[in-house]
Amino acid sequence: MFSKPDINTYIPGKIICVGLNYRSHVKEQDGRFPEKPVLFSKATSCIIKNNDNIIYPSEVKELDYEVELAAIIGRKMKNVPEDEVSGYIYGYTIMNDITARDIQKNEQPWFRSKSFDTFGPIGPAIVVKDMINDPQNLNLKSYVNGEIRQNGNTSDMIFGVYELISYISRSLTLEAGDLISTGTPSGVGIFMKEKKLLKPGDTVICEIEKIGRLENKIV
Repeated sequence: MFSKPDINTYIPGKIICVGLNYRSHVKEQDGRFPEKPVLFSKATSCIIKNNDNIIYPSEVKELDYEVELAAIIGRKMKNVPEDEVSGYIYGYTIMNDITARDIQKNEQPWFRSKSFDTFGPIGPAIVVKDMINDPQNLNLKSYVNGEIRQNGNTSDMIFGVYELISYISRSLTLEAGDLISTGTPSGVGIFMKEKKLLKPGDTVICEIEKIGRLENKIV
């Protein structure tokens, strides 16, 4: 059983992420809604914490941000029905799913574009699930240099938190400490009419109500 983890020392056993999981984010792209969750992983070595720096790799030309609600698994689970998933969640945090868009476009799967060192900011805290009555009704926002970029609500998810975790548990065993990041709303830099991608010197803030603000600088 996962018990009272310290965000400053916490490293997930596995990081499983979900792409194309907000209706608004799908619409800002091609409008083709997925029939099943789109899953990918990030390397655990990409994890950094609140106020740590995000390193802009020299080979990357298009760096982007994604505010996401992340669920942390509290105990081992396999083939768990959706209506029982809550009992297996320890709590929630914020993940900024930093992405090298140019590499993402040119390489499949997405693993490398999502897994450069420092591409996984999480924090500022782990909030136990009892503090969040409904994970499907949380406002989430991102800011770059104080300018709001994303402004959504988890009610816009195509596949809800419990549905996602149940679906994943049918394929593989989830262990205490695993992290499931549940997708991002519209407003990412790559899909704006005039691209607003990250550059060295920028400060990114990801905010989710009841969890707090995760802040990182690009260097």
